[in-house]
Amino acid sequence: MNYKHLYYFWAAAKAGGIVRAGEQLHVTPQTLSTQIKLLEGRLGCALFKKSGRRLELTDEGRAALRYAEQIFTLGAELESALQDKRDGRRTLEFRVGIADSVPKAIAYRLLEPALAVPAHVRLICHEGTFEDLLAQISVNRLDLVIADEPMGKQTSVKAFNHALGTTAMSFFAAAGLKRSLKGRFPQCLDGAPMLIQGASSAMRQRLDVWLAEQGLRPRLIGEFDDAALMKAFGGEGRGIFMSPTVLEAETCSQYAVKLLGRTSELVEEFFAISVERRITHPCVVAITQAARGQFLVA
Repeated sequence: MNYKHLYYFWAAAKAGGIVRAGEQLHVTPQTLSTQIKLLEGRLGCALFKKSGRRLELTDEGRAALRYAEQIFTLGAELESALQDKRDGRRTLEFRVGIADSVPKAIAYRLLEPALAVPAHVRLICHEGTFEDLLAQISVNRLDLVIADEPMGKQTSVKAFNHALGTTAMSFFAAAGLKRSLKGRFPQCLDGAPMLIQGASSAMRQRLDVWLAEQGLRPRLIGEFDDAALMKAFGGEGRGIFMSPTVLEAETCSQYAVKLLGRTSELVEEFFAISVERRITHPCVVAITQAARGQFLVA
């Protein structure tokens, strides 16, 4: 395989198109297309397909992209590691998987202590589904997984759960929507437009139970796997949404929304999952110790 062809494919997939990738790489779209065609011929399958005026990855293209990501990430790590060796620095690599259901601001708070350890730390973050990340940690591609649910006993992965903390949940709405609501919280949720987490989210299941117990039936406008996208819709007044109480100030500021109320009956939990029962990796030690010292309840 010609890895230059693979690199051009990877760049086009990451850039979202051949024209944009060509601009970034300073090569013509024709050259880029030719190189990708040669790669497709070598692999015996199409990696892109046309969708209107846009190019989309085929199933084979998505598989190739996953491998290309690993190949070029390892290449960058190799280059950096040898540079560190020439400079006489000791680099501590820390590979973390973050479940896509974990709010980015929470992930940052939890990971920040790892950057304060005495060694020169290279933090390598991967985001994905909980199941995919567990598969990666089972073959030692990750040092740690951060998730909003523990690894179940039924899984065949040999790893261990480490509780990091919890936070209550708060509800938010754009100012105009808040003015239109009737009654006090939580009764104001009844019949109101709401944006909720996707069905695979652990918090979504708790929310469904809580709403039923409160006798509330909001009008569901949308379901989102991406919490940031859900909040963006909420900021535009499309519906009420829920977010961790510990992030109240940031949520109100970033999305220009108002607090409706909070409940301690809905609790989001966060876990670190590692292959070590007795934690030894310095970054994981720093994360777990800091989380215990600063519980996430607002």
